[in-house]
Amino acid sequence: MPEISLFYGIRVTMYYDDHNPPHFHVQYAGYKAVVDIQKAAVIIGSLPNKQLKLVLAWCVIHQDELMQNWELSKDNQPLNRINPLI
Repeated sequence: MPEISLFYGIRVTMYYDDHNPPHFHVQYAGYKAVVDIQKAAVIIGSLPNKQLKLVLAWCVIHQDELMQNWELSKDNQPLNRINPLI
């Protein structure tokens, strides 16, 4: 599961050939969540409120790049790093 970004202790990953809807995985201090890329919403799991707001803002900012990575993952191609929030 390649790491595509890391910021403020939040690790963002994406599995190869994962199921729909297009999504990414987030880990933070023992919390885990799956975020729908197109809706910018958690579909499984949870995060603390502050980190959730950061992840969802990051998702909206990088939605096109996340969808490009989603397509790459479907073809088992290397995924691109996505800039963290700063």
